[in-house]
Amino acid sequence: MDSRMDSRMDAAFAPPQESWIRVSPRLRTMRRILLVAWGVPVTAVLAGVAGWFAPWLAAVVVSAGLALGGWGWWLIGRNYASWGYAEREDDLLITHGFMFRELIVVPYGRMQFVDVKAGPVERKFGIASVQLHTASPSTDARIPGIPPEEAARLRDRLTELGEARLAGL
Repeated sequence: MDSRMDSRMDAAFAPPQESWIRVSPRLRTMRRILLVAWGVPVTAVLAGVAGWFAPWLAAVVVSAGLALGGWGWWLIGRNYASWGYAEREDDLLITHGFMFRELIVVPYGRMQFVDVKAGPVERKFGIASVQLHTASPSTDARIPGIPPEEAARLRDRLTELGEARLAGL
């Protein structure tokens, strides 16, 4: 595929004229730490069990664990880089995905409520998620990895704009 076609595809999922806000790099760090925290013990247990049957099988399990861990590390970095949102006059744009791209357009007047969520691990890393609920579940949207201050600002702004647009109906 030539670069012109690729840039047109990028523009379809993240229009270049918009001012895109990217998620916090702490999201990438958190996900990579979770990958290692789960991957190392699981690989060690599987390698230990495999070692009881054949030592060479333990080496295969460790190699597979390292390969999957490396692929997961790369995948997390690509996924993190694909997240972004843009506030426009009448709607909010959310884009994500690098293999299967998605652009969600949420009109402010369709928003019913906005949640800000942060589990214990997210709070430890100083990030939160904003969940938008609309009249149609198919247009619900989520933005992960936002600093709590930005999540609160976005929640308040979206709620205010949603109420203003809804009042006009």
